[in-house]
Amino acid sequence: MGSETKSEIIDATNSVLCEHGYAGLTVQKIADEASMTTAAIHYHFDTKAELLNAFLDDLIERFKTKLTFEATDPRDRLTAFLDHAFTPSDPAADGFPVAMMELKAQAPFQELYRERFLELDDIVCEVVREIVADGIDGGHFAETDPDEVARLVTTTINGAHARHVALGEPLDDTRRMLENTLELHLGWQPRSEVVA
Repeated sequence: MGSETKSEIIDATNSVLCEHGYAGLTVQKIADEASMTTAAIHYHFDTKAELLNAFLDDLIERFKTKLTFEATDPRDRLTAFLDHAFTPSDPAADGFPVAMMELKAQAPFQELYRERFLELDDIVCEVVREIVADGIDGGHFAETDPDEVARLVTTTINGAHARHVALGEPLDDTRRMLENTLELHLGWQPRSEVVA
């Protein structure tokens, strides 16, 4: 049993989280989803917390891959980033945003989860900071503090997703407000296809 089995367990964990949420996540349900025994899962992961930590590590790696943009122009990279950040999740994984919110709610009590979510935030901040710094250096954006803009964007995205999951607020509304704010701070003209 190697990395392929671990990958199957991670995929099954994702499916069970989406279907049953954090409270309904059990090793037995994961085993059933992966068509294996609980002993096989415990061979790879001693505890449910260790399994969820591996799940979050996998999520981070997939997230990093999605944040690699082909565009070189910082204006296009910013648009591509916002497209990614504000695109609703795949309907097939409809429970995923709720599952992520449930896991984030555990972060104050589970240091490993907190560390993973801080890492995700750091990745987002760094991507935005680099885009803004490149835009300033290239004369595309007005002079501003890239770190402050990155923190603003990251916090706005986190809030938008929390409001989307908890309150059903459309992501497009927050994206439009963020684009207006970035236009004011950066002199950037949004190129999104967001329809009012």
